[in-house]
Amino acid sequence: MMLLPPSEGKRPGGQGRWAPGSGRFGRRLGPQRADVAAHLAAAMADTSEAARLTGVSGLRQRAAAAANSATVGGPALPAWQRYTGVVWEHLDPETLDGEARRRAEGIVVVSALGGLFGFDDPVPDYKLKVGARLEGLGALWRWWQPVLGPALARASAGATVVDLLPDEHRRALPADLAARRVEFRTPTGRAAGHAAKAAKGRFARHLLDSDGPIEEAAGEFRWEGWRGDPTGEKLVVRGG
Repeated sequence: MMLLPPSEGKRPGGQGRWAPGSGRFGRRLGPQRADVAAHLAAAMADTSEAARLTGVSGLRQRAAAAANSATVGGPALPAWQRYTGVVWEHLDPETLDGEARRRAEGIVVVSALGGLFGFDDPVPDYKLKVGARLEGLGALWRWWQPVLGPALARASAGATVVDLLPDEHRRALPADLAARRVEFRTPTGRAAGHAAKAAKGRFARHLLDSDGPIEEAAGEFRWEGWRGDPTGEKLVVRGG
């Protein structure tokens, strides 16, 4: 299993009508998804609150507010098609095939709206960060935390979990989650931050394309000056 963040960039549109109980985790997280969706839609009625939650203005804010107001019953796309940010662009899911495509079914996205979305799960258009606070729910990472741990533990039983999450999404998961955390660092050893997003996407794709054990695959990673270093307790990818 591979844990990935969603993205600010999302492909619009879709088909059908999204339901909170749909997808791989819908049975366990459906009620919580419905709560978030309802509180989010209510918040969009206040222009200032909509601006705070979406972080955009003008036409972009109106489009985001419209999407946030109609997630339940709104058109959906599979997660791998909905998310279009830097990580997902460099993962390039549309070109996955064979064993790599099968492994991609183990990708799980930690989402402010859905809690957890599987790679092929239907996802509506929305704009909401996991660090946001919704009236009545509070900070979403804290609100989701009690239910995401058990849901992930059940889904990952017997599997190695590779954690490619940024800190803001990792906070939504229990601290004792058994996972191989991957850190992206600069040549001086500092956290690479935003600059590592492209490398994270390429690293995720490399793991999907690799047949060997995780440490072996990580050690073979090379991309535009980035290289894998699996020798310590954590898996580290270092920039050049």
